[in-house]
Amino acid sequence: METQNLTLSLPKETLRRVKVIAAQRETSVSRLVTRALEALVEDEDRYLRARQRHLRWLEQAADLGTGGAIGTRREELHERR
Repeated sequence: METQNLTLSLPKETLRRVKVIAAQRETSVSRLVTRALEALVEDEDRYLRARQRHLRWLEQAADLGTGGAIGTRREELHERR
């Protein structure tokens, strides 16, 4: 996989804590950031696939027996008794 450098500005305290986490996990800050961004991209891809799947499902919705016609007027449904 081809890589490209990225300049990133973080608050000093955040960077200090990230460096500690990277050291504890025996990895680099770069690798931590890469994994986090890869997870973000995967989540977005999963969301988009699920959204498309559900939109297709809605387009093929089950027939509710109305034949697409509404036989009741709004006023009748909301009539106060």
